[in-house]
Amino acid sequence: MTDDAYLFLLDDPAVPLGVPPSVAGELSCMDTPAVRAWLDAQGVTTTSPALRILPPEQTAAIPEQAERLPVPLSEAELSRLRHHNAPEAVARLEEELLAYRDCTDGRDTLLRRALAAGIPLARIVELTGEEPAAVAASSG
Repeated sequence: MTDDAYLFLLDDPAVPLGVPPSVAGELSCMDTPAVRAWLDAQGVTTTSPALRILPPEQTAAIPEQAERLPVPLSEAELSRLRHHNAPEAVARLEEELLAYRDCTDGRDTLLRRALAAGIPLARIVELTGEEPAAVAASSG
């Protein structure tokens, strides 16, 4: 696993892998000379349907033959990317976890639901600001 997200090109844009960079919001890496040069070399623009991005923990899913470029993302950019790349049900739970910061009603129930849905402990901690031990204790 790498610490960088990856921009990559899919041969078939209909394949549900990654998200178009524009979906993840403004990404500072898209304006760097390295990314612009890579896009030019590939003959694509930032709006190309074949251009996708994946967070570091999912880059192993990129097909071997796909053209790819590692790109660093800020924590905020990475959080947005993970949110938009998640399946819809998980994305809704993540939104609830983010809203959780403002309200503690149903805390343990929400944390148990998130864990049961397969959201990793570290991601729940990131979204809620809770201590890892508190999240783990809620599952019991």
